[in-house]
Amino acid sequence: MYGGFFQLLKKKKELIPLIGFVGCAAAGAVTASIYFLLTKPDVILNKSRNPEPWELLDPSKPQKLITINQQWKPVEELELLKKLTK
Repeated sequence: MYGGFFQLLKKKKELIPLIGFVGCAAAGAVTASIYFLLTKPDVILNKSRNPEPWELLDPSKPQKLITINQQWKPVEELELLKKLTK
């Protein structure tokens, strides 16, 4: 099987850059997926362990890639409602 693949590449050399670019794109997609799974708190794999993960997010820390002039202020009514429901 591998011999057939390499023989095809020897015959059609124009496929080599295409396979290289597609391979790099696939590796980048896998790397980005693993990075977001491990570092971003809003990505959830096991919802039964933490049913409300948005409660643990720090609102003063930006979650976006680029945040321009963000100023977060707590809403008093919402904070009061959180305390009453817990």
